[in-house]
Amino acid sequence: MDIKLQEVLIEQGQRARQAARILATTSTALKDKALMDMADALVENSAEILAANDLDLKNGEAMGLTAALLERLMLNEQRIKDMAQGLREIAALPDPVGEVLGMTRRPNGLEVGRIRTPIGVVGIIYESRPNVTADAAALCLKSGNAIILRGGEEALNSNRVIARVIATTAEKCGLPAGAIQLVDSEDKEAAIFLMKMSDYLDVLIPRGGKGLKSAVVENARVPYIMTGMGNCHVYVDQFADLQKAQQIVFNAKVQRPSVCNAAETLLVHSEIALDFLPLMLEELHEAGAEIRGCPRTMKIVGDIKEAAEEDWDEEYLDLILAVKIVDELEEAIDHINLHGTGHSEAIVSESYSNVRRFMAAVDAAAVYANASTRFTDGNVFGFGAEMGISTQKLHARGPMGLPELTTTKFIIYGDGHIR
Repeated sequence: MDIKLQEVLIEQGQRARQAARILATTSTALKDKALMDMADALVENSAEILAANDLDLKNGEAMGLTAALLERLMLNEQRIKDMAQGLREIAALPDPVGEVLGMTRRPNGLEVGRIRTPIGVVGIIYESRPNVTADAAALCLKSGNAIILRGGEEALNSNRVIARVIATTAEKCGLPAGAIQLVDSEDKEAAIFLMKMSDYLDVLIPRGGKGLKSAVVENARVPYIMTGMGNCHVYVDQFADLQKAQQIVFNAKVQRPSVCNAAETLLVHSEIALDFLPLMLEELHEAGAEIRGCPRTMKIVGDIKEAAEEDWDEEYLDLILAVKIVDELEEAIDHINLHGTGHSEAIVSESYSNVRRFMAAVDAAAVYANASTRFTDGNVFGFGAEMGISTQKLHARGPMGLPELTTTKFIIYGDGHIR
C-alpha cells in the first residue's frame, strides 16, 4: 500500500484516539444536539448527496453490479429522510454512558459497582449501503465513541458527502475533530491496513459478505465483531396456517431481497408440501424469483432449477430462493444449524410444542415464530439504527444498538481502605 495512505490512516487513528477521550465525558445534551443538527444537515444537503449517489450508481452499472446490489446502493429523498429520522431517534434514546449496572457494599465497607463506558475508537468496514455511514456515526457518537468509516468503493462518492456533512456539523456543535472520519480511498489495501491498526482501534466491525469475512479472519489484529452475513431460512411446518405461511415467505424473500435478513432458503414439511408449494412458488415466480429446488420439490413443481449442494450455503442477496422438503421438525432444525449463518430463522406453525422446540434448538441471533425474518433490524427493534447484526455470541448478538457499543468498568468507593 502507498506509504502516504498509510500515514493518512495512522493520522486518522491518532485523531480518533484524541477525540475518543473527549467524547467519553461529553454531555448527553451536547451529543443529542449534534445528532439533531446532523439530521437536519442531511436533509438540507439532499441534492448534493443524491448527485454523488447518482455518480455511484452510474459507476456501479459500468462495474457490472447486480440489480440487487444497485438497489442497496441507491438513495432517494425518502431514504435520506429516513437516515435523518434515524439520527433523531438515536438522539431520543437514553444515553448508555454512565449507566450504573449494579452497586454492592462489601463486608469491609467498600462499595463495588459497574458502569457503562464507551469502547473508545470503533472501525467499521462496510459495503454498498451508504446509509450505514450516517447510522454508524450516529450510534458511535451517542455512545461516546469515535469512529473511522471505510465504505465500499462502489459507494465512495455518496459516503464522502454524507461523512463530510455530518462530521462538519458535529464539529460546529462543539464535538472534537476526529470524532467522525472516513477513509477516503478506493484502495482495498486501506481496509487491510485498518484491520491491523491495533494501536488506534479498540474494535473493528466488518459488515459484509464472505469475502470481507475471510479478509478479516486472515488479517485482523484488532478485536472484531462479525456482522452481516445472512443465510436465513423459513420453515413451514406441517401444522402451519398456509395463508400465513404464504404471506411470510413472500415477504421474507421478495420485499427487499438484497439485504441480510431476507430469506434465502425455504424448508417445507412433506405433509403439506403438495398443498403449499405450487401456489407459493407460482407467486414467487410471478414476482420474478428464481427457484432452485431439491429433487422432491422438482417432482411437485417441475419448471425450476435443481439446487446444487452449495445452494444451501448461499447468501444470494437477490431474487433467488432455494427450496427443500423435509420430513421432520428435527430435520429442519438440523439443516438450519448446519447451513445457517446464525442470523435470522423463522418457523410458521400453529403447534405450540413445535414452535417452542424450534425457538429453543435453532442457533441464531434472532428466531421467529409466525413472522418474517425481515424484522431483524435495529430500527424495527427500537434502537434507531444499528451498527450491524452480529452473528457472534460474545459481547453482542443480533442488531447492535447503543448498549453494544459500550463496555463496562468497575468503580470502587472506599474511605481509607487498605488491604
